[in-house]
Amino acid sequence: MVKEFEWVAGANLWTDSFKEKQITSALRDYNQTTFGAFFQNTFKANNWLHIETGLRADHVVDYGTAFLPRLSTLFKLSDKFTSRLGGGLGYKAPTLFTEDSERLQYRDVLALNSQANKLEKSYGANLDFNYRTSLFDEKVSFTINHLFFLTRINDPLQLLPTTSGAYQFVNVAGNIETKGTETNVKLGYNDFKLFLGYTYTDAHRHEGTLRFDNPLTAKHRINSVLMYEVHDEWKVGLEAYTFSKQLLNDGSYGKKYTIMGFMVEKLWERFSIYVNFENFTDSRQTRFDNIYTGAISNPQFRDIYAPLDGFVFNGGIKFRL
Repeated sequence: MVKEFEWVAGANLWTDSFKEKQITSALRDYNQTTFGAFFQNTFKANNWLHIETGLRADHVVDYGTAFLPRLSTLFKLSDKFTSRLGGGLGYKAPTLFTEDSERLQYRDVLALNSQANKLEKSYGANLDFNYRTSLFDEKVSFTINHLFFLTRINDPLQLLPTTSGAYQFVNVAGNIETKGTETNVKLGYNDFKLFLGYTYTDAHRHEGTLRFDNPLTAKHRINSVLMYEVHDEWKVGLEAYTFSKQLLNDGSYGKKYTIMGFMVEKLWERFSIYVNFENFTDSRQTRFDNIYTGAISNPQFRDIYAPLDGFVFNGGIKFRL
């Protein structure tokens, strides 16, 4: 086999600008500019081993430069069995727009400070195994994928209260570590396809010698999708997603919940008509849990961990020119 190399290189410029109407004395305007360059190499060493490497360098004005190497290795052990091992570094620039600040409706949230705040930097690794075959005299296709993953974020940006009663974004000394597994199964029979998935996530915050469960992270999640598809004629789908209870920032736990959806699409040569029933069981936090405590005139909002919009119906026509 001839060894093959494939190279990709590029550059990018990314800008983010936010301007706020002056309704208080504390403006939170900011401008953020990022310059970057990257290259990627794919090396086909032989029929059973492919190696992909890459390096990205981003310079975020006022926050410094991040170097982001990446490695991914694909092992084709047989026609039915493959495995992939990979890992790399990442980063995220400070931003006002997080779940924590949104929960407070941005009230009393102070501006970012480029002298005090810094980039969140992370590293991650993953290993997965993929097996595919046919069952029952090749009438049923079967594919299973199992993934192990690990991610660690150093100096995470958190919104903390100040002595004046306001809130300030602070890079906390410590890290957030997330690890877990994910299993996905796909079964196919004639025009039917069934997708089943389970994800286990163990997320913790480490601050010095202290260890805390990370809030708003479901440890268990189950996905299931049943599809009926006749090429260029029909698409019908039924889906369900179940989330286990989640730790909230006030120390309590939210309730587990399930979201279900259903869609139908009829296709013709030049157009199609579809209807979509999202969350048709009307699963929303306001039905099975509170979103605030205290009086309506002075509410104390709790974490939002489940949908709020409930059942949504939509439909339409798609045209193909």
